[in-house]
Amino acid sequence: MSKRDYYEVLGIGRTATDSEIKRAYRNLAVKFHPDKNPDDAQAEERFKECAEAYAVLSDPQKRASYDRFGHAAAGAGGGFDPGFSNIEDIFDMFGFGDMFGSRPGRRNRVQRGSDLRYDLEITLEDAANGKDEKLSIPRLEKCVECSGSGAEKGTSAETCITCQGTGQTRYQQGFFSVMRTCANCRGRGQIIRTPCPSCSGAGRIEKEKALEVKIPAGVETGSRLRIAGEGEAGPNGGPSGDLFVVIHVKEHEVFERQGANLYSAVPITFAQAALGTDIMVKTLDGEEEVKVPAGTQTGTVFRLKSKGMPVLGGRGRGDMFVAVTLITPKTLTKEQRKLLEQLAEIEDTDFNSESFIEKVRNIFG
Repeated sequence: MSKRDYYEVLGIGRTATDSEIKRAYRNLAVKFHPDKNPDDAQAEERFKECAEAYAVLSDPQKRASYDRFGHAAAGAGGGFDPGFSNIEDIFDMFGFGDMFGSRPGRRNRVQRGSDLRYDLEITLEDAANGKDEKLSIPRLEKCVECSGSGAEKGTSAETCITCQGTGQTRYQQGFFSVMRTCANCRGRGQIIRTPCPSCSGAGRIEKEKALEVKIPAGVETGSRLRIAGEGEAGPNGGPSGDLFVVIHVKEHEVFERQGANLYSAVPITFAQAALGTDIMVKTLDGEEEVKVPAGTQTGTVFRLKSKGMPVLGGRGRGDMFVAVTLITPKTLTKEQRKLLEQLAEIEDTDFNSESFIEKVRNIFG
């Protein structure tokens, strides 16, 4: 039976890029791998066919020769090598060698522990000033009794005689070798005859670790603090991962934050806006006096320089912006009503002037 076109085998066009060739082969290799299709001769043949096609099309020289001469290129000096002897390397390159157990001796080696995440909620004041926060982190730690080996003190783990310490066993399927996790040691490569009583042979135990973390001034929601080596202990006595503290700043009842700047709104009366006044506004450092000039319009914004948030990892502070809002009273005393009626009789109500119309246009864009 004649061979199928390699491009057809991988389901790609002849102009496919290297990444498209690699992606197509990866998907097909996972689909037809003998581990996923035991005793399926047709799947095994498809798997071999895909591996052969990839071995040619992934090599620029072999691909160029194949494009010119087709399958006859091998007989014309092309020297195609399907690459079955290096199929494990192909798996490793794609990052799923461990999925199928393509490399012996891999599972029992020392591994780094997992990174941990801790979400911490703080106030805006804490974010502005910085603070030392005490945390309690549940995590897997190396067993002190056995130093992470899993074996009782005074004993040691033995090399698994079934897999010779590799953690995997090989069996032949056709002319293809397939690796599987060793059933005797469950992939560890070692047998623990006398497990550690403290950790039951796991080498790690769950504990809560008390930590004090320094929160720097200027952090904001989404800031991540990395504490090296405070994650989980690694399997088989491996090094610990890292702890990442993710900051969440609570909403403030007065201030709204945008980067290093703060924003707030302050109500004033009609008389204060018309006559001008001095008002006290809240800042992170206490109250600050703001001079409101006569004739101030509602929505006018005043800037208080360097009264915002500290710049994280930098120098200086942002600014605070205070918007004044004119408040209309809902109820009036007799005296207030009388005075306002007198004002209404004499005040200028010409809102058809060009200057006023221009201001309205500016408001609505």
